[in-house]
Amino acid sequence: MSEPVLELRGVTKAYKRGTPSEVSVLNGAHLTLARGEVVALVAPSGAGKSTLLHIAGLLDTPDAGQVLLAGRDMGGLGDSARTLARGRDLGFIYQFHHLLPEFSALENIVIPQLAAGVSAVAAKARAMDLLARVGVAARADHRPAALSGGEQQRVAFCRALANGPRLLLADEPTGNLDPATSDQVFAALMDLVRGTGLSALVATHNLTLAAKMDRILHLNAGRLV
Repeated sequence: MSEPVLELRGVTKAYKRGTPSEVSVLNGAHLTLARGEVVALVAPSGAGKSTLLHIAGLLDTPDAGQVLLAGRDMGGLGDSARTLARGRDLGFIYQFHHLLPEFSALENIVIPQLAAGVSAVAAKARAMDLLARVGVAARADHRPAALSGGEQQRVAFCRALANGPRLLLADEPTGNLDPATSDQVFAALMDLVRGTGLSALVATHNLTLAAKMDRILHLNAGRLV
């Protein structure tokens, strides 16, 4: 059996919020995410979903516990090694698309590949393939301002997958969209994830969308159940 793509072992995290006392956000959270598995992360606002995703994505560090990517313990890595791991193994999607406004949809997907050392020809070919998979290849030359909200988010999906990550981390990826567009965009995301065989951890308030994933984890009192 292959190593899980992501493991969280007894992860804890607390913050000081303007007072001497600490607010506990994660309290011994455990998670195992298998290769090819798509898991929904459900919890009320402020319960710690974003904190958990930031720790899983090596954007923050836990106070205690372990984070393992493909069996490798990420604890103790320096900033350069964490940055390298993020660029190689992880893709990120947020509620807002965060596309670079001065570049076209195609260029937004090409740029991270060039930064990773991919040739311009290969980067453009992959970008066009990804755009075609989510149905917006015809909009490749348009800048984000000329795209609809659903199209912008589809391009953001493609950018997150541009460098072939092992794991996709998504924080309310359809939260800014109306219900009909949300369903369409989520279906495009699932097709993209399934078609590329990667794993995904998706934070969402939408229980209808959560039910379409392989399983649902609830974050309750800092633990995953």
